[in-house]
Amino acid sequence: MAITLGPNQYGKAEVRLVTVDRDGPVHNLTDLTVSTALRGNLDATHLTGDNADVVATDTQKNTVYAFAKQAPVGEIEDFALRLGRHFTSSFEQITGARILIERHGWQRIDVGGTPHDHAFSRSGDERRTTAVTIADGQAWVVSGVSGLVVLKSTGSEFHGFPRDRYTTLAETSDRILATAVTARWRYRDVTGIDWSACHADARAALVETFATKHSLSLQQTLYAMGEAVLERRPEIAEVRLSLPNKHHFLVDLSPFGLSNDNEVFHAADRPYGLIEGTVLRDDAGDPGLAWHTLPAF
Repeated sequence: MAITLGPNQYGKAEVRLVTVDRDGPVHNLTDLTVSTALRGNLDATHLTGDNADVVATDTQKNTVYAFAKQAPVGEIEDFALRLGRHFTSSFEQITGARILIERHGWQRIDVGGTPHDHAFSRSGDERRTTAVTIADGQAWVVSGVSGLVVLKSTGSEFHGFPRDRYTTLAETSDRILATAVTARWRYRDVTGIDWSACHADARAALVETFATKHSLSLQQTLYAMGEAVLERRPEIAEVRLSLPNKHHFLVDLSPFGLSNDNEVFHAADRPYGLIEGTVLRDDAGDPGLAWHTLPAF
């Protein structure tokens, strides 16, 4: 029986990068977490410990910081493309790169109705994301959002599901629906894209559809959200969504002689339902390496 080395990659994970644009009295803050991963002719280091072809992960980290200084970071997709193309063009043995970036949101602190020039507050757990893959002279971009927590207090039902001797869940025609959206969308191309406008429109489509679509199941809501993104932005080929059902259970107040007319709930953090799926155009095309090593949903 022969034993061989399979697919592999290596890099520097979760490089924390904050830049401050001090051009003028109003400062602009960029807060990123960048992860790099390189692929290529790396058999020797795995099989013999020969590191002649290994671009050190510390070098990858330093490159992230240097690139942030040499030119404005700009859109995270463009920054990731620059990094990926640098690694694959600068080292002959490196034939592929995957760059993951999360952008953390900050808002200017409001002082007497005026946004402060250089003081900020963190805007929750929501993050703008991108995953750029470079290989064989091609580039793929998958962008998205994670940690986008949404809730509506009505407009959601769940009933008609099969029942067996293990089923205790009551059917409902009026429930709280809440989730923390992780969405990723694959672009058809990587040139001539207004990344910021696409992100803003895709995010708006997700939250507006969540709010307005009367939901008979979180699965139905997932499909409607993905469909809305594709209808709004022709640059996007497919959308993958992961929606944990953040359950809110009605509290039984009858032992205290009190009624509960859908007013008092227990917000459970686990276990939870997890709904995942893909919505794509019928002409979405071959995704190539766009999703390679990304979460399977």
